[in-house]
Amino acid sequence: MKRNKFLINLILITALITIIFSLAGCAGSAGVKSTDTAAVTTAALETNPSSKNEIIIESNVFKPDNITIKAGDTITWINKDSYSHTVKASNGEFDSGNIASGGKFSFTFKSEGTYDYICGIHTFMKGTITVTK
Repeated sequence: MKRNKFLINLILITALITIIFSLAGCAGSAGVKSTDTAAVTTAALETNPSSKNEIIIESNVFKPDNITIKAGDTITWINKDSYSHTVKASNGEFDSGNIASGGKFSFTFKSEGTYDYICGIHTFMKGTITVTK
């Protein structure tokens, strides 16, 4: 009889812990679907002035992939993937070399114009920097 009570209590406690962890996981992502991550990242970049000129490299995508800055501004690419990427300008103006996981690369854009770039390792990854006065 004591063994049955112990097993029932163990099952109830396990179920309760499972429910608590499930609810805690839901609370952290209220209103955000997993497909909304790009929108959330873009919104965070637009509302956080310190990260306005940052481009996140994640899931084989530049986020954002198009950005407009002023001449003299610096862009910093941050690699959040678990493998290396590069940032290479189509016109040869800049080339980061390999950016390891967690690494960064910065470039200051001195002249107006449109700068297209790719990841030299994953050439399907593309982005554009538009520099204005």
